[in-house]
Amino acid sequence: MNKILNKIRLKWRVFGFLLGFCILLLIILWLFQITLLSGFYRRIRIAETRNYAATIVEYLHDDDIREIVSELSEDGDFTADIVDLEGRSLIRIQRQSLHEVQTNLTLINAAQANDREYYRFGTLAQSARNRPERQTGSRDNRSRQRNNPATLESFTYVRLAGDRAVIINAVVSPVYAITATLRYQLYVISGIMFALAAILAITIAKRISKPIEEINRSAMKLADGQYDTRFTGKGFYEIVGLSETLNTAAFELGRTEALRRELLANVSHDLRTPIALIYSYAEMMHDFPEDITKEQTEVIMEETGRLTSLLNDVLDISKLEAGMEELNITRYNLTESLGETIDRLRELLVKQGYEIDFKFNGEIFVDADETKIDRAFYNLLVNAVNFAGDDRKILVELSKENSAAKVSVTDRGEGISEEELPFIWDRYYKSGKAHKRPVTGTGLGLSIVKKIIQMHGGSCGVTSCIGEGSTFWFEL
Repeated sequence: MNKILNKIRLKWRVFGFLLGFCILLLIILWLFQITLLSGFYRRIRIAETRNYAATIVEYLHDDDIREIVSELSEDGDFTADIVDLEGRSLIRIQRQSLHEVQTNLTLINAAQANDREYYRFGTLAQSARNRPERQTGSRDNRSRQRNNPATLESFTYVRLAGDRAVIINAVVSPVYAITATLRYQLYVISGIMFALAAILAITIAKRISKPIEEINRSAMKLADGQYDTRFTGKGFYEIVGLSETLNTAAFELGRTEALRRELLANVSHDLRTPIALIYSYAEMMHDFPEDITKEQTEVIMEETGRLTSLLNDVLDISKLEAGMEELNITRYNLTESLGETIDRLRELLVKQGYEIDFKFNGEIFVDADETKIDRAFYNLLVNAVNFAGDDRKILVELSKENSAAKVSVTDRGEGISEEELPFIWDRYYKSGKAHKRPVTGTGLGLSIVKKIIQMHGGSCGVTSCIGEGSTFWFEL
């Protein structure tokens, strides 16, 4: 059953719900206006008459009882008699004559037998008969009443109050005549409502389903790899929000696909070059074993190290983006940790003329993963080395701002244009449409820095100016 329902299109399902709701309203209308109308009418009539009788009983011994009964009978359109328990009339207010009226004594006896209250419905002809049953005549009488539109219905109510009784008689409008009129009206109303409901249901169903169908078609294109697809859903707040979300998703998917292709191209390029060098030097050493030099082995070692670094960085960024890396938070001396990393790199670069200056104001302790923060800081240092200016000077500063520790690395290289600054944290971002291969490193360093700092809940950024160098920083 669920499989069948899942195949029904949205607009037909909405159409079915709306049309079914309208049909349900019509059924309820028919039920209350035709089937239950007579019962409602009688209950209302009984309740009203009880209220009038209670008011008369309240003022039964008042000097103005006749005027009170007259006003009430005028308002309620009934005949009221006040009699003693022997049936003798004491006060009689009669606005309309009845063909037959039960004797007062018979009505009083019926009330005494029914907890001092008695009422009955019947035709005017039945009212004259002295039968105190609550039912409205026999089956034959009721049948004749339904078949005779001119027949009027009577209502008699008796209320005992001490040594007196209040008898109320009224002519009741024939409910069957009203029901017949309503039935014919409902035939017409039902037809009009059904037609309008069908039109309204189709219109609403199409209005709701059309933007969703358009989004579905665009989503199918997106699933086929057309990342330039744009969603233009409108008409409803939720549809507009869904379109904007899907447009963002399509844009990000397009960027991810471009980064994937760029990553494959650059990684393959970075792999191909060192492998070719390693192979050529190894072949040379194989062909001329007697001419093996220290420089040849150093080339092989350097290129092998570059391959290892590339693979490690690719693995690191993959783990960070997949959420596979967990933080091992400890409290440690950030000043001491940064100094050790600077000393190690300084020793490696001293022969190449690099100078790394470290400025700090006292020891600063942080709660962080020391290994990962050291990796991020090392990547910033390598980046500064790769793009340092001719003086090959690098400045590292550690400061405390409010409750945060800020680490900044400054080089005096060519700098970065303002347009490129938002994209330099992306993997293998191409500056000026031409990839600038770093002196060392893999081009993934800044992406790794950003991921690590984000995992710690910190922030990172860069300030740069063409010709004046760049300053990369992060805060913990």
